[in-house]
Amino acid sequence: MEAHLKILFLASALLVASLASAQSLPSVRAWDATNIVRQDTFPDGSKYSVLEGDKNAPGKEFTYAAFVPAGSCDTHPHFHSQDAHVAVISGARRLAVGPNPDKAASKNYPAGNFVFVPANVEHTMGADVDTIIIGTAIRPWKTHDNEEPHHH
Repeated sequence: MEAHLKILFLASALLVASLASAQSLPSVRAWDATNIVRQDTFPDGSKYSVLEGDKNAPGKEFTYAAFVPAGSCDTHPHFHSQDAHVAVISGARRLAVGPNPDKAASKNYPAGNFVFVPANVEHTMGADVDTIIIGTAIRPWKTHDNEEPHHH
């Protein structure tokens, strides 16, 4: 009987140890169109948030999400300091690329598309329907505005 109690005690100790180590593991997190908490809102109604990581930690990857309302369109070309890897979750993201990108010639990328925009590639973006994207990038993430200065 003592052997059975020792085995039972050992099994209990192993179970407690495995539960304790399981609790110290990072938890799995998931996002979809309904549970993204927005952190920044812009004048055109676009909303942005960092889902995971630190967008200010140099050399580190971070994941972001953006809601782009129907009719939103960048008014000027721009480019980013790092590659952007973007999944279109809902709606359709419009993208025009190249020097002085032609918004009229932009291409739509509907939900289910994955778009890679290399660093330093000039582009404009917009959406004809409410759109949600999730992207990843490496810091330092900077957006460079190519808008011509206005002369009055």
